[in-house]
Amino acid sequence: MSRIHEALKKAEQERSIGPVTDVTAVPPEPIPVAAERGTTQPRVEPEPISVATARADFLRFEDLRKHCTHPEWHMDPNVNVFFNPQLSAHGAEQFRTLRSRLYQLRGTQSLRTLLITSSVPGEGKTFVTTNLAQAIIRQPDRRVLIIDADLRRARVHTLLGAPPSPGLTDYLRGEVDEMAVVQHGHEGNLCFIPGGNEVTNPSELLLNGRLKKLVERLAPVFDWVILDSPPCLPVADATILADVCDGVLLVARAGSTPASTAQRACQEMQGKNLVGVVLNAVEEAHTYGTYYYQGYGYGHSESKNHHK
Repeated sequence: MSRIHEALKKAEQERSIGPVTDVTAVPPEPIPVAAERGTTQPRVEPEPISVATARADFLRFEDLRKHCTHPEWHMDPNVNVFFNPQLSAHGAEQFRTLRSRLYQLRGTQSLRTLLITSSVPGEGKTFVTTNLAQAIIRQPDRRVLIIDADLRRARVHTLLGAPPSPGLTDYLRGEVDEMAVVQHGHEGNLCFIPGGNEVTNPSELLLNGRLKKLVERLAPVFDWVILDSPPCLPVADATILADVCDGVLLVARAGSTPASTAQRACQEMQGKNLVGVVLNAVEEAHTYGTYYYQGYGYGHSESKNHHK
């Protein structure tokens, strides 16, 4: 953990140039993104996971898409690196790299449900959630479900331009079923469950057992289920959510997140299968090189993804 602290301290000393400028994935296996400038490593991405249909109790994606809600989404181009041509192509490439690293991890462990969190608010976890999902569904036949599990400050719907309810809180209170909360808003294989109507007891709702049943019901239908979580230090929700996920991805913001704070977040997620760290808002002029600390690797980064 002390080596993670040392690496994050390097990031803390860098100046951030905008809300989100770069994404560098940090897997627990040393998998460099690029060897040297001008060269690239081949990506290893397995074929899509087929949806199990042999048992009658398994939900099929076609049935889910047919019976779920179909609102019209209006995605915010200012925070989507795949929809805004004014954003640098390097930003999209960083998310493709993150996608590749997650698939490499899947080759060695069961990894289908992923929790994305941060230590404190404002580090870009929701941005990472939505753009990672976009990177995955750009591959043929890949299916992704985003669940906004930040019941205290749900924001994924604002980035997708989607209705905020009915959503997860409404399902957890037993007011609606999964078909009422799952949205399929545009062409493609991206589905979304918003946070839902505001509640006063989010932690208690997350512990009532219905979330686990929902994830178990829907996970076989998708290649990835990505949960956007509250920050893990201010409240206990992230540790509760991590128990229903296969792995946790922690987002840290360069030039903003104190190294000691990020280290505390890593300690908070001990025993929760922390698969890596996404270093967000890296200044484009700086190159981290390739660092590996206790198995956590900081890959070569030269992104020019300016988010304004």
